[in-house]
Amino acid sequence: MPKVGDIAPEFCLDEISELNAEIVGVSADSVESHKKFVEKRKLSVKLLSDAERKVIELYGAKGRLGTTRSTFLIDPEGKIAKIWSKVSVKGHTDDVKSSIFNLRVR
Repeated sequence: MPKVGDIAPEFCLDEISELNAEIVGVSADSVESHKKFVEKRKLSVKLLSDAERKVIELYGAKGRLGTTRSTFLIDPEGKIAKIWSKVSVKGHTDDVKSSIFNLRVR
């Protein structure tokens, strides 16, 4: 199963920013753990800590053995526009960028 460290480097944040979008990762790991992870991997993606798993549960990303690796595209009104469950690294970033673009041109 891919992890944020596998997927995050694939996102060109300049391209995402040009689409007026933002990438944010959420996990149950601690803030300190996120800091170390970002520094080690030299990531520029924002990571948020949800140690109490409230957001994870609200988004239905709670799995039997932890968190289900998922991507949610949130529209400008704050509604979920698309969900990718059981994310696969190959082609994922292109699919997300395409979906962001399509959401913008509606």
